[in-house]
Amino acid sequence: MKKLILSASMLVSVIATAVAKPEVSAWAVDKSHSGIKFSVAHMMMSEMDGKFKVYDGTVVSTNEDFTDAQINFSVDVNSINTEDEKRDAHLKSDDFFNAEKFPQIKFKGTSFKKVSGNNYVLEGDLTIRDVTKKVKFDVVYYGISKNPWGMTVAGFKAKSSINRMDYKLKWNAALEAGGVLVGEEVGISVNLELVKGK
Repeated sequence: MKKLILSASMLVSVIATAVAKPEVSAWAVDKSHSGIKFSVAHMMMSEMDGKFKVYDGTVVSTNEDFTDAQINFSVDVNSINTEDEKRDAHLKSDDFFNAEKFPQIKFKGTSFKKVSGNNYVLEGDLTIRDVTKKVKFDVVYYGISKNPWGMTVAGFKAKSSINRMDYKLKWNAALEAGGVLVGEEVGISVNLELVKGK
């Protein structure tokens, strides 16, 4: 009887340990299948698009819906590309990002919550220059699959917008017809494919 009680106790202990310590999965960005883009109004009649070519990030989670995920991303400001070298140089200057003094944009996730179906909301702290503010992304989570090389991958598309003035990206020029050259609202679009670590 004592042996039976001891065995049962050991089994409960093993189960409790397994429940208490779920498997932690670390995910890395597949940069050949991801991208970070932005858009801003130009002369109040069109939009100018750009992207950052160098970035990195990690996601750590214990479940497949990523609702407990620890999310950290960084972007190299000097990798900004709007297909115009003079404009890119201006964006790197102190009129905008001041890439020399503040070479990275950083994002740290604070929550990732399911809204409905495959729609989620990601909230976190976005740091540009020396300013950190809360931002919210609307996210479509495409799920988990295997790529042709046998690796486990997960796909996401995230969209948000920020007011650049909040982050000291304040340069502008008045137009003769009224209005300003550059809009204040900046749209952000992130296509992300993550690869699960072994």
